[in-house]
Amino acid sequence: MAAATSWVERAETLNPEVRPFIDGDYQQPRSDVTFVDASPRDGTTVAEVPNCDAADVDAAVAAARQAFDDGRWRDRSPRSRKRALLRFADAIEAHRDELALLESVDVGKPIADALRTDVPGCANTIRWYAEAVDKIYDEVAPTGPDALALVRREPIGVVGTVVPWNYPLILAAWKIGPALAAGNTCVLKPAEQSPLSALLLGGLAAEAGLPDGVLNVVPGDGPSAGEPLGRHPLVDAIAFTGSTAVGRRFLMYAAESNLKEVALELGGKSPQVVFADCPDPEAAANAIAWGIFYNAGQTCHAGSRLVVEASIEDRLLAGIAETAAALQPGDPLDPQTTMGAIVSAEQHERVSGYLDLGQREATVALGGHTAQPVAGGYYVEPTVFAGVDNRMRIARDEIFGPVLTVHRFDGSPDRAIALGNDTDYGLAAAVWTSDVTRAHRVARELRAGTVWVNTFEVSDLATPFGGYKASGFGGRDRSLHAFDHLTQLKTTWIGLGR
Repeated sequence: MAAATSWVERAETLNPEVRPFIDGDYQQPRSDVTFVDASPRDGTTVAEVPNCDAADVDAAVAAARQAFDDGRWRDRSPRSRKRALLRFADAIEAHRDELALLESVDVGKPIADALRTDVPGCANTIRWYAEAVDKIYDEVAPTGPDALALVRREPIGVVGTVVPWNYPLILAAWKIGPALAAGNTCVLKPAEQSPLSALLLGGLAAEAGLPDGVLNVVPGDGPSAGEPLGRHPLVDAIAFTGSTAVGRRFLMYAAESNLKEVALELGGKSPQVVFADCPDPEAAANAIAWGIFYNAGQTCHAGSRLVVEASIEDRLLAGIAETAAALQPGDPLDPQTTMGAIVSAEQHERVSGYLDLGQREATVALGGHTAQPVAGGYYVEPTVFAGVDNRMRIARDEIFGPVLTVHRFDGSPDRAIALGNDTDYGLAAAVWTSDVTRAHRVARELRAGTVWVNTFEVSDLATPFGGYKASGFGGRDRSLHAFDHLTQLKTTWIGLGR
């Protein structure tokens, strides 16, 4: 408990920077309105944060526009940008404890996860794109001997990046890493539930030597800061991760302003399709439990729907319950905690409503209740609803909490595929089977951006991430494909006079 007490003591003396980071420094906000940043750990106030508005967004975009147009970053050699971004990654790692504490206090994430996954994931993403940028080549198109046609990939300009609260550091890095590496400048708007780590990133970028105006961070809610950024005529692209409803708004903002590029990574309702010939039911049960209960279920591609062949259902549910016993809510600042808090009172109320609905619509196989390991905090037990019909709201809505719905089928691959695809979303899926032909067929037929076979949530920065249908479009996070929506292709045709 000594270590846990240490983190609690550090949290109690936390004095985070809350001012917007604009043009290379923290500035007094133009807006005099603030919002309360409360910790879901215990409901206490962490800080009063400026609710930046159109004036702050204008200042940030102006700084980013100037920094892009005068070439202070864009015109650097790829190797020079690489060196600066590597220093940025080093600075993130050097402030690991501070960033992890901000992340844990802000969103209720277990401190062990923040230290082990979120901060290293942020630094590794910046480093990966830094290493990639001087290894991307332009093209020479195949023409006749009378011409030379060059195809160059150029930075798109000022990129507005809007990220959610579930993985603030990692998702911010997924956006700004490739954007900055390509030579763009950025205005980052973190979610109002999780502004603190992003604001520190701004200062660390300056410390690492990124020029003024290249990375700007503006805290604020959607109407005050998000909409002005989405509508701003000097923003060339928006990279957004969040809900499908808000993603639609950003498309509208772009249509009603300057037709800026919009890349959307949105919600999910991912199926785990398990056949009776699953090669390792215990491993599958463990992966399914972690796939929905990790981060308290607040993961866009969480495996929230179990589509299981009837003959293996009972065995699988027993294994899920066994894993869930070690994934009970606890104090996020205790290093032994494996499942933390729901991010806010509002989200806790939303998930609680689905618990009540599930108890009326289906059978409670596990959990089904809220919890309170820390007084005043927002917590939910790992929950499994069995006997779920795909027409139920708990089957169709993205709950964004530790809630698994169970849908049984008779063993027919066609029925399993139909159930898996019977959703508005298409972010991820998994197939568990020993039949290699069936695995290939079902993986091909499932309409999802990522399909795992006999595993779940295994990933790498080298692989693209994004979805089909209401899970988004316009680009992919991760991999070299992230450059596609953050760059423009320019053809230069040179006549050779023959």
